[in-house]
Amino acid sequence: MMQAVRLLALSGIIALTIVLGLRWYQDRPVPPEPLPTLTLAVLEGRAAFDPAAIEGPYLLNVWGSWCPYCQIEHPVLMALQAEGIAIYGIAFRDTAAAANASLDTHGDPYAGVMLDVDGLSARALGVAGTPETLVVGADGQILTRWSGPISATVLRNRIYPALERGALRE
Repeated sequence: MMQAVRLLALSGIIALTIVLGLRWYQDRPVPPEPLPTLTLAVLEGRAAFDPAAIEGPYLLNVWGSWCPYCQIEHPVLMALQAEGIAIYGIAFRDTAAAANASLDTHGDPYAGVMLDVDGLSARALGVAGTPETLVVGADGQILTRWSGPISATVLRNRIYPALERGALRE
């Protein structure tokens, strides 16, 4: 019985350490880094984009129609679009039909959206999984990134401050 209690306590400590470590990893400041060259395919029926031609700070959202967490995040992206925030999307390892169907069903928050069929652009961006959102400043530098669905706390503490910094860097 005493061994079971000790094992349970040890398991709890390990779990807490993992949770706190992941929290630190997500909340750590990241130095600006240049946006890499992306190799993207046009998503038929949607506006395309060239990162080098985008003026001002913007969000770059990597998503997939197959991703349940992306569906959870989608209403937040729609609200950000309604606020006038420029959002560009990269459909990661998706098909044109599935990506278009998802955007037709749930709404299209993107000023431009393209396909990363082979995953090379996501790899160049250092994307760990979907959804992942990067804030890119007017100077083309990645100012911050968030892996996972965007919440109100993430908006307040990471996204909005980085967008403000990105606007100041012009």
